[in-house]
Amino acid sequence: MGADVPKRAKELSAIEVRRLGRGVHNVGSVAGLLMQVSENGAQSWLLRVRVGDKRREIGLGPFPEVSLAKARERAAETKTEIRKGIDPVESRKAARSALIASQRQGLTFIEVFEKYAAKKLPELRTERYREQWRATVEKYAFPDDLLP
Repeated sequence: MGADVPKRAKELSAIEVRRLGRGVHNVGSVAGLLMQVSENGAQSWLLRVRVGDKRREIGLGPFPEVSLAKARERAAETKTEIRKGIDPVESRKAARSALIASQRQGLTFIEVFEKYAAKKLPELRTERYREQWRATVEKYAFPDDLLP
């Protein structure tokens, strides 16, 4: 009896999770939810799942910043996304790319130059050098219609 039934991991408490040693450990409750403990003792949550025909290990955050309860919640949400046909890893990559692209669009060359100049100008020894450096950049790099 029960030869075909897969083993279920014992559901660990928050105290038991905190005391885990090096390695990767099942924590129970949500199938595939793991605690990874590195050589230096750092602990992080992983969710080992199948997305389409790929096996994925999806990071859910560091412990204790992400509590056991929160990790279980995130794991359940991630599995729901997968059932809906969403690849969480690809979804995160797309969101990160969109954020970076929107941030890049927000800055003009002149704005970037002004930020850089604020750091660079104090390195130049005299006011004359500072003025020459700025004038050179403005003359050769700024678009003519955008000069202050």
